[in-house]
Amino acid sequence: MKYHQIDRQLFIKNRAKFTAQMKPNSLAIFNSNDIYPVSADSTLPFAQHRDILYLSGVDQEESILLLFPDAPYENQREMLFLKETSEHIAIWEGEKLTKDRAFEVSGIKTVHWLQDFEKILFEMMTHCDTIYINTNEHYRATVETETREARFIKWWKEKYPAHAVAKSNPILQRIRSVKEAEELDLIQNACNITEKGFRRLLSFVKPNVMEYEIEAELIHEFTRNRSKGFAYTPIIASGNSANVLHYIENNQQCKAGDLILLDVAAEYANYSSDLTRTIPVSGRFNDRQKAVYNAVLRVKNEATKMLVPGALWKEYQMEVGKIMTSELLGLGLIDKADVQNENPDWPAYKKYFMHGTSHHMGLDTHDYGKLTEPMKVNMVFTVEPGIYIPSEGFGIRLEDNVVVQETGEPFNLMRNIPIEVEEIESLMNS
Repeated sequence: MKYHQIDRQLFIKNRAKFTAQMKPNSLAIFNSNDIYPVSADSTLPFAQHRDILYLSGVDQEESILLLFPDAPYENQREMLFLKETSEHIAIWEGEKLTKDRAFEVSGIKTVHWLQDFEKILFEMMTHCDTIYINTNEHYRATVETETREARFIKWWKEKYPAHAVAKSNPILQRIRSVKEAEELDLIQNACNITEKGFRRLLSFVKPNVMEYEIEAELIHEFTRNRSKGFAYTPIIASGNSANVLHYIENNQQCKAGDLILLDVAAEYANYSSDLTRTIPVSGRFNDRQKAVYNAVLRVKNEATKMLVPGALWKEYQMEVGKIMTSELLGLGLIDKADVQNENPDWPAYKKYFMHGTSHHMGLDTHDYGKLTEPMKVNMVFTVEPGIYIPSEGFGIRLEDNVVVQETGEPFNLMRNIPIEVEEIESLMNS
């Protein structure tokens, strides 16, 4: 791993939050992700399952976490199972966690090798009534690949059909959505790395640069600051490509007079940041571009103020829609007749702003969190309105990451990343 070791107290607190909500005499199991094959002997880079990472800090494949708070003996209440390391593995694959090192990372004292898992699980199953399985129930999830977690669930149900089953996900959706102070620091660090990358671009972008060259500048800056790289697939969309919401080809030349929509951000220690900025290829916005840009910025600023404890996402989105409607009227993109005759299920503003304004953010870019439940202090949200005008050849989106506060406006984790027209132009022309 490139990142500095995280204080294990974070994972100790996270486990305590989870086990406090478990049913009596129950145990929960969490599996690491697989290393996914590409072809021949090639594999994708390993990315840890966020739930086992959140609860243990273990950032390694072939790992299992077992939590059994009502186990008969204290040394059975938290257990890690790891692939046994050896001198051969160290030579060919690099350092893996030893039992002592696993305790340093996680705060879990009882660490076994993976080959002992089934034997120890059998003993635990004779004592417990319920098992918590970890299914993916994120509202955006579409999973076609059978995961290590899914294989375990299939095996467990066949071997232990008489036990009751409960779901870990509803607990995790709630506790993961409210960040600890240590997590906010990690997300802030990811945002700070993103800032360095963005500032680097402002002096790099010129007419005729290729979108993939911009991508290369970013990955260089992110990696040299201890990031594994992009928190998500980068969008570097010049000209009309900005009107494709998930444009990821990044293979076009940036032409003089066009804008570039940059939805690009770094991860740090598996925590995400999520930035969008829109900049002029030639270093200056024209009058129309500036008018639309400032309209989007006003919507973002007003939307940010609404992210307060107790707010509901659906109502929040409706209020943002009203602000966007006013801005689109001012820009002449819609008229009063469009608003009067709009379909309530697809308001007039949706022609130019068709996506949501905010989502939870944290270990996942689209992080855990119940959109049907009120917002809470220390939740982290994106704020990302946009206006997309294919007929005029450009689209503008602006996005920051903010923390819901007890009182007052949310705290902007991207407060130091240039966003005002004048600052961007000044930096691009300095």
